Amino acid sequence: MIRRREFIAGLAGTGVWPTAALAQQRVVPVIGYLTSGSERSSLVPSFHQGLGEQGYVGGRNVEVLARWANGQYDQLPALAADLVRRRVAVIFASADTGLVAKSATATIPIVFTSSTDPVDLGLVASLNRPGGNLTGVYFLIQTLTAKRLELLHEIVPAVASIGLLVNPTNIVVETQIGEAEAAARTLRVQLVSAKASTPSEIERAFAILGGQQIGALLVAGDALFFGQAAQFAALAARHGIPTIYPLREWVDAGGLMSYGPSISDAYRLAGNYVGRILKGDNLTDLPVQQSTRIEMVLNLKTARALGLAIPPAVLALADEVIE
Repeated sequence: MIRRREFIAGLAGTGVWPTAALAQQRVVPVIGYLTSGSERSSLVPSFHQGLGEQGYVGGRNVEVLARWANGQYDQLPALAADLVRRRVAVIFASADTGLVAKSATATIPIVFTSSTDPVDLGLVASLNRPGGNLTGVYFLIQTLTAKRLELLHEIVPAVASIGLLVNPTNIVVETQIGEAEAAARTLRVQLVSAKASTPSEIERAFAILGGQQIGALLVAGDALFFGQAAQFAALAARHGIPTIYPLREWVDAGGLMSYGPSISDAYRLAGNYVGRILKGDNLTDLPVQQSTRIEMVLNLKTARALGLAIPPAVLALADEVIE
């Protein structure tokens, strides 16, 4: 009688493997990665860092199946449905895709990141007891709009009008506009809004805003915008517009300044949660985390190119100054 181990070993020598044995060798959990961003995102390593904290390494003992919408929000439902069809073990839904993932499945665990209060958004019942099949990480972007405008106004106090650039297809665009309008009224400056949902529209929006002679610009948080950080920095420099962004990645690409959360930290926390679920942790034991780390980053090289003298009070607030 040939033992099963000897039988498989013999087949291995011939290069022929039975289907069951092959599956046994290759089965690893599959994570669905749903995002409205692009493959150029600098946040993927942070997500994998979080996975690694739980002992999971992509390509070794876990597979990450990514679906990128590249800023085209209308593609998200089909991308989410594809991940559900493939019966992934967990879905990671990056910022502004949580509701789409929730609509696609009520059974597959979902870990989200959200820049909007997930309770207000309808993602979860509460932060401590999310309920259903979702939990995740909440990081503050939208509620910091007033502070961003205030910082921008301190740098260019004489300006009468400030621009606002939003993506009209973003699910929280009305909230973004409302918060910016309220902040502008407090500062007694005129707010001039522009919209863009593609890279070419971003370029046109800068031309329009430049033609209206705005004195500064506030860029709203958006996955498409995040992926076009270098384009934003180049356009702001070309049109000579002092611009503030919600995340430091824009400043790293040459933008003037940012005030907002460490989104890389939020993605790391989310990756950690995905790893815990793969290890068997129950969703009911995983409350929504709040990433509370807020940072202000300032690019002095860009400020000099724009002819700006940064007030000492603003410099003192900066967590990091890029020379």
